[in-house]
Amino acid sequence: MARKMTLDELVQQLTQAHGEALEAVVLHGSAARHQGTPTGALDVLVIVRTLADGALRAAGAATRSWMEAGHPAPLTLTAAEWRSSADIFAIEYADILSAHRVLFGALATEGVVVTKHDLRMQLEREVMGKLVQIRREMQARYGDLKGQQMLLEGVRGGIFALFRATLRLTDGVTAPHADSEAVARDVAAATGLEMAPFLALVAHRNGTRKITDAEAPAVLRGCHDGLERLANWLDQHAVDNG
Repeated sequence: MARKMTLDELVQQLTQAHGEALEAVVLHGSAARHQGTPTGALDVLVIVRTLADGALRAAGAATRSWMEAGHPAPLTLTAAEWRSSADIFAIEYADILSAHRVLFGALATEGVVVTKHDLRMQLEREVMGKLVQIRREMQARYGDLKGQQMLLEGVRGGIFALFRATLRLTDGVTAPHADSEAVARDVAAATGLEMAPFLALVAHRNGTRKITDAEAPAVLRGCHDGLERLANWLDQHAVDNG
């Protein structure tokens, strides 16, 4: 089995690819919210001053090796894009600003602000998109227990990213719990959705109680109904521009 690329090796190859244009390499997502050695799929943000065509090609080899190691492709932004895109990527920016580890350089955060208005607008759109995706896939995989189990595996991470963004709309919450079970309970308390199917996803991910193929349709339907409730809550949840 081929040896998987490490974070240090990724940073080294990105440094070689971008040279002096490389401004920052930043770890974010669940790995940055937990202490200790990062594990699982690692989310990386790359900030460059300029993005030359040759540098983009050179970074391609590192990106392929990183993805082969089981991680998402790094998100690469120019410094100007990073400073100006918090309004359209409010969920992602809120998550990065609340928990990140700088692996190279420095992440410029002064003046980078996520407003609750922008957060709610993107969140409502993303929740509806996730709801429609699950509804479509439920119909396409009707009667296919293994297929519905695989669907649950695929949607878990995205759902909890939306949950954390939801908590940031509630009063006084700027950095939601790192623990997904606590996040599910807090979202249920705030919005009135049924938390049981989402706690089942957490237990399945943690290995404390696996969802069987036979149980998958009911858990999937529970997640669908919970997202439907969340979409309705967001539709009625007005926020100021702060």
